[in-house]
Amino acid sequence: MSQKKIYILEGLDCASCAAKIEDSAKKIDDVNNAVIDLVNNKLLIEIEDAQKLNKISDKIRKIVKDIEPNVDVIDYENKTVTNDKSKILKKVIQYGMAAILFIIPIIFNFPIYIKFSLFFISYIISGGEIVFFATQKILKGQLFDEHFLMSVSTIGAFAIGRYSEGVAVMLFYQIGMLLQDYAVDHSKRSIKDLMDIRPDYANLKLGDEIKRVSPEDINIGDIIVVKAGEKIPLDGVVIGGKSFVDTSSLTGESVPREVNIGSSVLSGFINKNGLLTIKVEKEFKESTVSKILDLVENANSKKAPTENFITKFARYYTPIVTLSALAIAIIPPVVLHEGFLDWIYRALVFLVISCPCALMISIPLSFFGGIGAASKNGILVKGGNYLEALNDVDTIVFDKTGTLTKGTFNVTEIHAIDSIKKDELLRYAAYAEYYSNHPIASSIVKAYGKDIDKDKIKDYSEISGSGIKVKIDDKEILAGNSRFMDSLNISYDKANCYGSIVYIAVDKKYAGYIVISDEVKKDSKEAVKALKEIGINKLVMLTGDRKEVGEKISNELGLDAVYTDLLPDGKVEVLEKLSAEKSSNGKLIFVGDGINDAPVLTRADVGVAMGGLGSDAAIEAADVVLMTDEPIKLVDAIKIAKKTHKIVWENIVISLGVKLAVLTLGAIGLASMWEAVFADVGVTLLAVFNALRVLRAK
Repeated sequence: MSQKKIYILEGLDCASCAAKIEDSAKKIDDVNNAVIDLVNNKLLIEIEDAQKLNKISDKIRKIVKDIEPNVDVIDYENKTVTNDKSKILKKVIQYGMAAILFIIPIIFNFPIYIKFSLFFISYIISGGEIVFFATQKILKGQLFDEHFLMSVSTIGAFAIGRYSEGVAVMLFYQIGMLLQDYAVDHSKRSIKDLMDIRPDYANLKLGDEIKRVSPEDINIGDIIVVKAGEKIPLDGVVIGGKSFVDTSSLTGESVPREVNIGSSVLSGFINKNGLLTIKVEKEFKESTVSKILDLVENANSKKAPTENFITKFARYYTPIVTLSALAIAIIPPVVLHEGFLDWIYRALVFLVISCPCALMISIPLSFFGGIGAASKNGILVKGGNYLEALNDVDTIVFDKTGTLTKGTFNVTEIHAIDSIKKDELLRYAAYAEYYSNHPIASSIVKAYGKDIDKDKIKDYSEISGSGIKVKIDDKEILAGNSRFMDSLNISYDKANCYGSIVYIAVDKKYAGYIVISDEVKKDSKEAVKALKEIGINKLVMLTGDRKEVGEKISNELGLDAVYTDLLPDGKVEVLEKLSAEKSSNGKLIFVGDGINDAPVLTRADVGVAMGGLGSDAAIEAADVVLMTDEPIKLVDAIKIAKKTHKIVWENIVISLGVKLAVLTLGAIGLASMWEAVFADVGVTLLAVFNALRVLRAK
């Protein structure tokens, strides 16, 4: 089984350099995969042999230093990443000095050698570091990154006597990058504010004392106290007090939930009014809030197809534009017998525009924002690839129990043959179903309502999807569906009523049947209607229930098709069939409870777990987890995906459109380096701020 390791790449702001680091890391021996999350400056690698980690880490540090000497590689588990405001202040002072030295020779009519000296000093102050890094990379054979492009274009401007433009391009590029870093950091903070569910502290009860400690220092079994207005820091059970808790940070729901002694509570809930005493059941790293934050923060490591396309596009785009600039500098003056200076200037304009940062930063930021917006609405999306897939949904397949219905079964009828009493039939059924974890079994045991002597249960055997065989009081009890009775050649009276039917046989003789009914969720019909309104072509339900039950619910909800009497492997077969029928570019979603549907969740293009709040199984099994059990949340998830998709393509069109326009104008001599700087840094800022709009998606 592969292991994951995360590094923080502190100071990484070059999109093309990030792509190079990712490619080089993938080529390291014993590394299965490597992905850079440029939004969070993370490098995630997957390795097979943990014993080789130190050697691999050394190679990664060398790769990073070779490609980006100013980037520090920090172990994520031992991170002490600084957010040093003094660095920003230092840069502001540095660029301020460069700006003053740039403005003075423009205002005053100094001799040319003084003007040149002031421009040159301004250039060194603002861009000396970039030229130094570019020189280091050139010596290592690394071209076509933004340091190289900015150095060549600005030094070229000096070479042809356009000193002021050379300084201006470098100065405003650096100021633009500073603004860009601020904009990206602001965007990341805005997104992470949506997920502000990490508790800052826990009130540990030690005898009569209350001590404020870090949640990481709390152990299972410890007692904590949560006051009104505080976040519940760890998962546990209430052992004292009662209150209402706000679950909106996890579920997106505004209605508070009442808790009292015996209630389970999850980290991330907010205590609204009373004082709660809680016994901790999970360490912080295993708590719900920790797992959710980990999933959301690392979701960008699973890149959407659009992100992968842009990364590949950038590898070709920059060299092509650079070679085009070389062609513009050489071919037209030779062919047209014109002077070289004007065409060299046009080529330099090309170089300034050629960095693809606007695309490579804004697109992952858009997906990160979409994932954050979904999280705020109680929807966990495990990666940009799944968010993009939700945009192309063609077919949605629902499991019935616990998804479209409440999954809370109740015994509604008991039919016993004349020779046996109803109470006795229910007793046999309850004993038979005692060890089963199926909701139907639980409802029968609950309806029986008496203590069960487990010593009386012998030779228990459960046949998945069919029934149970067990010995009770030396009698063989068979409890199951019609298929189970048929397989054992037991003659029985077939029931014809709404609900799930459990047939009972005693010593292979039919004894009667019990009817268990489920209830459709109140928002299921609304969800089906809304899904059709947003363009889903086919809505299907799968169930192990009888045809009569499945068709009744399907007709009530307005579904397009229903498949009944299905065993677990039958659901996979139906899913395969439906997948083959969907449109060529369409995606198929399966929505289930995330616990018993692992095979179908895995087979679908996107597996969605319904009602996954606090369920480790659901979080592990599915690609998307709806933190409440409301089908209508699926509509929200698809709407967020569509909004994200729209913003991503807006940024692609804006970025490429402006760059292409300025490239064209530059080639014919109608655009200067000022427009080129806007086409590079300015467009990146526009794209980053546009990406923030996804936070309002729903």
